[in-house]
Amino acid sequence: MNVQSKLMLGTLVLLCATQSMAARITFYESEGFRGRVFSTDRSVVNLAKRGFNDRAASVIVEDGRWEVCDDSRFGGRCTLLRPGSYDSLQRMGMDRRISSVRQVNGTRQYEREAPEPLAAPTYDYRRRPEERTHEVPVTSVHAIFGPPEQRCWVEREQVTENDRGRPNVGGAIAGAIIGGVLGHQIGGGRGKDLATVGGVVAGGAIGANAGRRDGNSTTYDQDVRRCENTADTTPDYWDVAYTYHNVEHRVQMSSPPDASIIVNDDGEPRG
Repeated sequence: MNVQSKLMLGTLVLLCATQSMAARITFYESEGFRGRVFSTDRSVVNLAKRGFNDRAASVIVEDGRWEVCDDSRFGGRCTLLRPGSYDSLQRMGMDRRISSVRQVNGTRQYEREAPEPLAAPTYDYRRRPEERTHEVPVTSVHAIFGPPEQRCWVEREQVTENDRGRPNVGGAIAGAIIGGVLGHQIGGGRGKDLATVGGVVAGGAIGANAGRRDGNSTTYDQDVRRCENTADTTPDYWDVAYTYHNVEHRVQMSSPPDASIIVNDDGEPRG
C-alpha cells in the first residue's frame, strides 16, 4: 500500500471515529432535564452496571437514532428516539423504565417510535455531561406576582323604587291636560273657568297616582355591569439569590427552590 493510500485510509478511519463519537444520548433523572445525569456514545446492555437502571425521566439525543428498552440486553418493550429533546418520558410509557440503550442504523423500521421531540431543550439550566457541580445555600427567595386583572360581567337585576311621596310627573301632566279639557266642557262663564281649574287639579292628582304598582313602589328589570379586581394566587416566578465565591447571583425559577441550589464552576445554576 503506497503512502497516499495509507493517508486516505487513516483519514477515513478518523472521520468514522469522529462521527461515531458525535452520536450521544444523555439521560436525566428528573423531568425537564433535571437531576442526575448519565451520558453515553455507545451501547449499554445493562444500565444497572452504570447506576442508572430505571432512573431516566427525560432524555436529550444529540445525534443519531437510539433504541431504549425496559429490559437489559435490549429486551422487553423498546422505543426509538430520534435527535431532539424529550422533556418527559411519561407520555411514551418509558418513565423510569429504561434498562438498556443502543444506537441503531437509519434504515431499520420500528413499530414503536417516540412522539416528535422538542426542537431544543426547554430547560437552559440542565446539567451537562461530565460537568462538575457544587451545592450552595440559597440566601433569599421572593415570589413575584403579576398585576391584578379586572373581571367584568353584566347581570340582570330587579330594581324597586319607593314611590311614596313621589308623584308620577308624566302622569300628572297628562292628567292635568285631560282634566282641564273636561272641566272646560262642563262649566260656563265664570263657572266655566273655575271648572277648568278644578279639572286641571283633579286630573293632575289622578295622573300623579297613575303607573304606581305594588302599593307605593315600582319594580322593573335592568342590566347592571359589575367589575372586580382579581389577583392570581400563583406567582409568575420565584426570584432566587445565592452567593458563590463571594459573588451574589440571581436566577428566576418556575418553582420554589430548596434550601440549596446546584451550580457549576462558573456559578451558573444546574437542575
